[in-house]
Amino acid sequence: MIVDTDVLIWYMRGNPRAKRALDELGQFEISAVTYMEVLQGIRNQDELRSFKRFLVGRGISCIAIDPSISDRAIYFLERYVLSHGMRMGDALIAATVDIRGESLLTANVAHYKMLPGIRVNRFKPTH
Repeated sequence: MIVDTDVLIWYMRGNPRAKRALDELGQFEISAVTYMEVLQGIRNQDELRSFKRFLVGRGISCIAIDPSISDRAIYFLERYVLSHGMRMGDALIAATVDIRGESLLTANVAHYKMLPGIRVNRFKPTH
């Protein structure tokens, strides 16, 4: 399972549903894009240390963007940027999921629903 950025943000904000979802998953991975998107929202060194401690403590691996992921993301953007407004980060995360043959845990189902073959598990941060 690959976890999308939004779920990690909910987790870092103390959302109990995010904590439960990640605890139930046990082992999971994130895209390098997710790592960078989370870093963009970090407000101080304490949050950065906490995030890094979380990743190391849980044994979460960060999947690098390689040529096959890049090629697939370009394909997704060429196909869906005009019709669905696909963004670069989502294309790279979706490509990572697709190339790795994994499923994605996200609350942003609409960002990925048009992609055939991408298995999305819906995360609901609230009731």
